[in-house]
Amino acid sequence: MKPRLLLHICCAPCATVVIKRLRSEYELTGFFYNPNIFPGEEYQKRLLGVEILMQNWQFGLIIGNYDHQRFLAAAKDPGDEPEGGRRCEICYRLRLSETVVKAKELGYQVVASTLTVGPNKKAVVINRLGSELALRFGIEFLSADWKKQEGFKESVVLSRSLGLYRQHYCGCEFSLLRLPPAFGRTR
Repeated sequence: MKPRLLLHICCAPCATVVIKRLRSEYELTGFFYNPNIFPGEEYQKRLLGVEILMQNWQFGLIIGNYDHQRFLAAAKDPGDEPEGGRRCEICYRLRLSETVVKAKELGYQVVASTLTVGPNKKAVVINRLGSELALRFGIEFLSADWKKQEGFKESVVLSRSLGLYRQHYCGCEFSLLRLPPAFGRTR
């Protein structure tokens, strides 16, 4: 029997390559937990993309509580820090912590995250946090840098072939404010 893995999913495009690489080794269930995403309409677009992927690829999905105020309360302290700074680490910790708690509650042996597919995401930080949190709960964290071996490029190809929504910013209002004007802020 395959080990049960709870996969934190940040968005459908990032999930494609990770699910493709893991589904033969694990009994995989997705966990969409992203209270950082702003505005609510953007959250709904990303959730719909994950639901479309789930229907196409037939995997289990758990949808966590969308509590943006919880994210704001946790992430307010770093002030006007740039993308990739302390606020991002706080955000990763919040989402990975919830994933580990849910995995423990439901009896999963392994946890992983799609966060490291993104080219601007620091795998070393995400993997350190995931490993620390999982260790506290006696669960294994599958450390990986999914963008390697053309992972990001493959996620783009797969998501386009499935017609999945691809966002142009990380998700929170702080990353949205830093978008170059060419991207527009109403997408």
